[in-house]
Amino acid sequence: MTTDASDDWKQWHEHRVETVSEPHGPLALTGTHWLEDHPEGRLPDVPGTWVAEGETVVLRAAGADGLTVDGRPFDGEVRLGADQGPAGAARVAHGGRRLVVLVREGAWAVRVFDPDAEARSRFRGIEATAYDPRWSVPGRFTPYDGSRTVRVPNADGRERGLGLGGEVAFRLDGREFTLRVSVQGDGSLWAVFADGTSGNGSYRFRFLHPAAPDAEGRTTVDFNRAQLPPCAFAEHFLCPFPPPGNTLPVAIRAGERNLV
Repeated sequence: MTTDASDDWKQWHEHRVETVSEPHGPLALTGTHWLEDHPEGRLPDVPGTWVAEGETVVLRAAGADGLTVDGRPFDGEVRLGADQGPAGAARVAHGGRRLVVLVREGAWAVRVFDPDAEARSRFRGIEATAYDPRWSVPGRFTPYDGSRTVRVPNADGRERGLGLGGEVAFRLDGREFTLRVSVQGDGSLWAVFADGTSGNGSYRFRFLHPAAPDAEGRTTVDFNRAQLPPCAFAEHFLCPFPPPGNTLPVAIRAGERNLV
């Protein structure tokens, strides 16, 4: 069983390295431009004008700007909602770059993903600790009575709301711990956590994605699959910091730790 789990972890780790280093993966992010900071609609090194109007962003550009929308040369005006899929599937492109529209708490922005980003050429891999079964333990999810939102600092220096759906309880080395978690659209869980290695052997905080709990709330807390947050790969991400209660008083020497 341990051998199978170790092999699965190796495949997971290899897939993670491939994913983050894709042409429009996290390493390719070169800018996040908030439209409220550019009221004239002109973004740094981004063609066209981008203006937030209600629930959409209005993009205006001429053919000479070299933009494409939905894969076709663009000339005129179009209303854009927030992109929902991966950066590579963004509606707007400029050559090899993808221009991703996003919204956070009513504020609109455009992200630039550039395959020629310097971070991609510098990337040498993700430092991760080899699989150890002691870091994979049963957990039990207890949902809150309704969702809760807490305000937490983000990596870009702003404070935003983080939605939480419940808590996962688990035991490590005979000690009881809990993590406050968000519930994703597919039912899986997401925790932002820090521990005794954060900033001292590991990145300052990490993400964990336990599987969707069963009908009795059972899931697995596997720190072997603790992940670096996107802001570890590019400073232009907004990653939320751990909410109160999610700094574990133990050193989690498992999972992804830092960039090589």
